[in-house]
Amino acid sequence: MNLTRPPQVAFRQILRLVHGIRKMLPKQTSHSFGNRRIPHGQTIEKIYVINLDREPGRWLRIKQELRRIRDRLGNDLLDLTERYAAVDARDFLHNPSVDADVDPYYTLADQLFVEPQPQTLPTRFDLDARIQMTRAEVAVARSHIEVWRRIACGEQTHALILEDDVWFHPGFARHIDQAWKDVVAESNEHEDVDVIYVSYLEARHGAPKTFVSSAVFRPVRGLWHLSGYILSRQGAQRLLRLLPCRGPVDLWINHQFSVLNVRATRRSLVRQRTDTASTNSYSILPTLSTIGAINSEGAALFKVRPTQLPVFAFGPAISGQSSLAIALSMLGYRCCSDLDSLPSFELTRLLEGSVERVFNAYVNVGCLESMVGELRRLYPQAKFIVTAALADGATPTSWSVPAVLEGADVVVLDTRSAHAWRILCEHLRCAPPSCSFPWVNELGQRHIVEADVLPEFASGGQAPKRDQSPWVVECGHSGWRGVQVAPPEHASEIKWSANDEHSGRLDRRHWSARTDTFTGNLALFRPSNVEFDSTEGVTIHVRKEELGVRQYSAGALTSHDHYLFGRFEATFEASNVPGLVTGFFLHRNSPHQEIDIEIAGNMPTRLVVNVFYNPGGEGAPFDYGYRGAPSHIELGFDASKGLHRYAIEWTPCEIRWLVDDRLVHRRVLWNPTPIPHLPMKLHVNTWPSRSNQLAGRLHPRLLPARTYVQSIRVTAHGSPLIERQAETCSTPVEALFIGDIS
Repeated sequence: MNLTRPPQVAFRQILRLVHGIRKMLPKQTSHSFGNRRIPHGQTIEKIYVINLDREPGRWLRIKQELRRIRDRLGNDLLDLTERYAAVDARDFLHNPSVDADVDPYYTLADQLFVEPQPQTLPTRFDLDARIQMTRAEVAVARSHIEVWRRIACGEQTHALILEDDVWFHPGFARHIDQAWKDVVAESNEHEDVDVIYVSYLEARHGAPKTFVSSAVFRPVRGLWHLSGYILSRQGAQRLLRLLPCRGPVDLWINHQFSVLNVRATRRSLVRQRTDTASTNSYSILPTLSTIGAINSEGAALFKVRPTQLPVFAFGPAISGQSSLAIALSMLGYRCCSDLDSLPSFELTRLLEGSVERVFNAYVNVGCLESMVGELRRLYPQAKFIVTAALADGATPTSWSVPAVLEGADVVVLDTRSAHAWRILCEHLRCAPPSCSFPWVNELGQRHIVEADVLPEFASGGQAPKRDQSPWVVECGHSGWRGVQVAPPEHASEIKWSANDEHSGRLDRRHWSARTDTFTGNLALFRPSNVEFDSTEGVTIHVRKEELGVRQYSAGALTSHDHYLFGRFEATFEASNVPGLVTGFFLHRNSPHQEIDIEIAGNMPTRLVVNVFYNPGGEGAPFDYGYRGAPSHIELGFDASKGLHRYAIEWTPCEIRWLVDDRLVHRRVLWNPTPIPHLPMKLHVNTWPSRSNQLAGRLHPRLLPARTYVQSIRVTAHGSPLIERQAETCSTPVEALFIGDIS
């Protein structure tokens, strides 16, 4: 074994070695299983294994596990086993919706019933806010429910249900026999058991329980995972009557323990494999992060990379080209779209057939329409997409493939079709993401201008690390200056100004003091740490304070309304305490997009400007990476020694950062990220960072600390793009701009 390999690689090798040794162990015999009935039918007569069609390797491994154990007649358990083809989340055309079996919405209260968080001490819990299950969670629930139906109307009295990523404890036969013997004895005296957990993970602080024997207990709640359990026919019928399943199935079933007769083996006898990546995703994690139950900060980088390259897409006007560009981005492509030309840097490399290009997908690029023949010659493996025209801007009509693309690997796509993801992903040989196909307003072909010489900005020290996502251009493209497009007509027209010309003070009626946190924050936000003064502004405090999951309290303000483009300006004095971060920024989730101004307490002479970009329309659950694409800018003064004015100017074409009306940084499209394109809320906060790299090591003796915010002003600008996007919102146009600053 090469011990110089990364620890996780060595760990997987050890696991494989252990599993190999276990295969050589003598077979075990369990008398709890058998294909002949004993009195009262009290034997486990059937085994169902829930297995995805696209996971044949898992089915092979679990068959090997089942062959190691014999039933009472000497036959291995595989003879009792039936494979059930699991519901595949990738087959869903749309986001999960409520049906008779599964209600995909649940609450934090449902989660805390199963696993309380006694150390979380926010000022209030939003217990009833709805959390939507992921498509994977819905698929898992539906798979289990379908197996319950088989058992409910089957001939067997008891069946063992297994997920396909498990292995049996070395003492499985001995322990299951003792547990089964105790359950049968209890059932002879009382009511038959509905469910017996043989695989579970107890809640962090333990599951409330009552032991009924040395091998079996009765749980009240607090058992996670549903990867191995014995279900009686009576229990299956009861579970079906209790539907719909609200929330993940292992959470929901805990809520039914009070009306079910549930038991669990003293120890988990069926374990989940740790050398196999989970195909599930967990909807509760963001909510647990906001209450401080999750503390670790780690990269959530986009690991899927497309294999079908490059992609070229063309189509008539109003045919969904802008939507297709977003969809390709959601599939991991770096997509250049809606331009009349390409920057010379990119066009030269594209026509050279070079792999050293910035982009791997090109959608609605006017200059390429006359080069299709040459592109086919240069890239014989290229994928072509033609979008179907929309008559009257709404109704799809057929549109044939142009003659120049005959014989190419091409597909015609109606982006408004319910089958758009399936058609596109089959063409590109990839899996669709867990959200609906996006629909955004058409941008048309924007006029590109060669990037002018950007002003020299005073950068500070070594360039900070950036996320390695498809939506961040690597620093290695030394000649790349982004994509600069001409601003839309009337972009400078003021739609509405949120300024109070007299003071610009914050009006607390239009702001919310936060009561949550996030993983990288050492503190809980507390409303009491935000002090409003009608004439002086706002003071934000950071204090040493024992709050269970956190040892510090901090302050944060969030606007009630969302904004789409404009100028956002704040006058404040930052903190100079190492470990603290003073932030003024725009932010949204689903998908995560963000434009930052941050000042670290250990370096108050330096500004950190940052952009987080994730693709998708409203509700797309993209949140990859935690670094974004930061840059350090030298201020030339100490931001903690007096008031200064910081501004973000955000347009569809570029982002500009200004300090005291002096331009200090500027980014255009793909320099190095796309420009965020969805409405965001405005925030101001001060908080202690978990990252020493970001703000230095926190010294508690320097607390309490404060940040003084004198004023915030917002001016939102109108443009054709904003108007078109506003028309699609259920909120009146002015609601995008008006209402949270005085």
